[in-house]
Amino acid sequence: MLETISLWLASTFSEDVAMWFDYFTNGKHLTWYASVRFTLIAAIAGAALAVLFGLIGASARRSVFPPFRWLGWGYITIVRGVPDVLIILFFPLAFEQAIEWIMAQRACTATELASGSWPPCADAQWYLSTTEYLVMACVSLGLVYGAFAANVVHGAMEAVPKAQLEAAKAYGFTRRQIFWRFHIRQMWIYALPGLSNAWMLLLKATSFLSLLQIADIVLWAERLGAPNFFARAGMVHPDWRWRYYFVLFLFYILMTILSEKFFAYLESRASRGMRLNTAPASS
Repeated sequence: MLETISLWLASTFSEDVAMWFDYFTNGKHLTWYASVRFTLIAAIAGAALAVLFGLIGASARRSVFPPFRWLGWGYITIVRGVPDVLIILFFPLAFEQAIEWIMAQRACTATELASGSWPPCADAQWYLSTTEYLVMACVSLGLVYGAFAANVVHGAMEAVPKAQLEAAKAYGFTRRQIFWRFHIRQMWIYALPGLSNAWMLLLKATSFLSLLQIADIVLWAERLGAPNFFARAGMVHPDWRWRYYFVLFLFYILMTILSEKFFAYLESRASRGMRLNTAPASS
């Protein structure tokens, strides 16, 4: 199919057009295009986990049980204060070595365990695939931005007017009904703008996937843009990395625009049927 298109371009336009088409549709570039799925999977799955961890963290922060409240406060405060890249690198490495330590206790001899090398024996070596690294990257992103989401949700819960909750109680609604039908329902109106910012931060953090040995769009842009003087690897060219990074720049800008439209839609849906105070302030 690609060869047919290339021949048609050469006969219709010129050999140069066909040459550029062949270059941008070679095996390495097709792999680059396919690697977009890693970025999208990490962003969507990481966001879903971030919302889950955020709700759990906010619930713990608001708990009447002091240990839960301290745990929620510690999660929100500590994780937000640590650089994202450290947690994204620390969690997969720590988890991997924890699994290898468990494997070593079962598979290695006492002499091998005392050798001081890591892993102590070949049977304790855990070889991770791209899928496993991607799963741990999603969990890492969820943990990091779940702390931001928890802070946003906690503030949004506090922003819901107490008078409306008291009115619902006066009308005979149960505590569970008040929580789900009034408190949570109105909380999203205040939370969505902050969650939108957390999503933007998470989306940008997907550029760290290459640090976890995931061949994502950033890693392939580095490889394809590097100076190439071997014809069999594609078109011979000097350092073109800035051109490939510019393509990534446009990609993230496009994702930002789509995200803004999506969150604007969610905010309009969340505020449907809600009476908001939009009256202008008196002069």
